Amino acid sequence: MNLTQQVINGLVLGHAYALVAIGWTLLLGVARLVNFGHGQMYMLGAFVTWWAVAKAGVPYLLAVPTAMVVGGAFGLVMQRVMLKATFEQNLVSIMIMTLGFGYVLHGGAALVFGSTGQILETSLSRHEINFGDLWFTGQDLAIVVAAIVVFISLKWVLDGTRVGRLVRMVAEDPKLAQLAGVNVRRVYYGVFAFEGAAVAFAAGMVAPRTPILTSMGFEEVIMTFVVVVFGGIGSVKGSYVAGVALGLFTALFGALVSPAYTTAAAFLVLIALLVLRPGGLSAGVAGAH
Repeated sequence: MNLTQQVINGLVLGHAYALVAIGWTLLLGVARLVNFGHGQMYMLGAFVTWWAVAKAGVPYLLAVPTAMVVGGAFGLVMQRVMLKATFEQNLVSIMIMTLGFGYVLHGGAALVFGSTGQILETSLSRHEINFGDLWFTGQDLAIVVAAIVVFISLKWVLDGTRVGRLVRMVAEDPKLAQLAGVNVRRVYYGVFAFEGAAVAFAAGMVAPRTPILTSMGFEEVIMTFVVVVFGGIGSVKGSYVAGVALGLFTALFGALVSPAYTTAAAFLVLIALLVLRPGGLSAGVAGAH
């Protein structure tokens, strides 16, 4: 086993995890809500990207933004349905609705795209970069760069812009923000649209590395949950660190022990971390919001 190659694989996988989790991180940080349909929105983004390239003949660089538009639209629809429950912070209703939404997406995707898996090939995924015995693809490199750019951009928006200040006000106290004249409804719509577009972007970037299946969303929502909780609820910087750490752990554990037990092992590590550091990694990362 080439340990260095496994580290490279882990870094790529970790940046993919972080990219998939970024929308949910913001959702938790602002609306204090979870979206258990997140994984199915990821699956939809992957299928839309594949369909745009393979069936509609759209160039890959335009197929990803197409998936983002579809993902953002679904995010808006979801929030429109859940708006009353969101304002009331009715977590039980929101969990049930998002779970139901996920299953509807799963069934709809199977009906439209079929239950057989699809493969998305791009010029980046076909381009291999070799350094001696080590190798990665152009798609791998694009995932790492995209994740870094997205996280830096989101951190800058949240910390250094008026939009970021409004988002943080709603995150701290939505009722007080509304009294201060903030359009909380618009912020909630924006956050859900961002989540949908962000997870679709992640799907479009990661899809060329894996078979596209209607069942792929269920595993993704589990790993997203691990990253978000591991990094600290709503922490942008923490989610990035947690995603990379989880990717390295998954790759090394799979190579040294067995890929069959990586999810169980990741949850054991998560439980141990929450016992030792209930705030997640963000407890040790100052100013992570």
